[in-house]
Amino acid sequence: MAKKMQYYGTGRRKKSIARIRLVPGAGNVKINEKDIDTYFGLETLKVIVKQPLVLTDTINKYDVIAKVIGGGFTGQAGAIRHGIARALLRVSEDLKPVLKKAGFLTRDPRMKERKKYGLKKARKAPQFSKR
Repeated sequence: MAKKMQYYGTGRRKKSIARIRLVPGAGNVKINEKDIDTYFGLETLKVIVKQPLVLTDTINKYDVIAKVIGGGFTGQAGAIRHGIARALLRVSEDLKPVLKKAGFLTRDPRMKERKKYGLKKARKAPQFSKR
């Protein structure tokens, strides 16, 4: 039996890490063994996840199998998008200019700022009273 070709990619955003596997198929998206519609409630998050596939016109050519951990739903959607874009690069290097121009290959460096001593949060100070 011939082995199907699989393409892998890792995406990150904030505290989320997504491991992506692209398999030739009909365009189904599974996230943590759940369908995308049951995993993400908001339509905007579903659009974010599918952006690289729509842009490169490969939406109906590959099934996406994603394992994602950490962070919230928005960070996870961004991590999946990043991972799909990286996996598509393994499919064809010709897609790089299109994905790069859209900004899908760039790792979003914004992270939560650490808490500082003497403060309640990263920047929130205790209430000041003159007397």
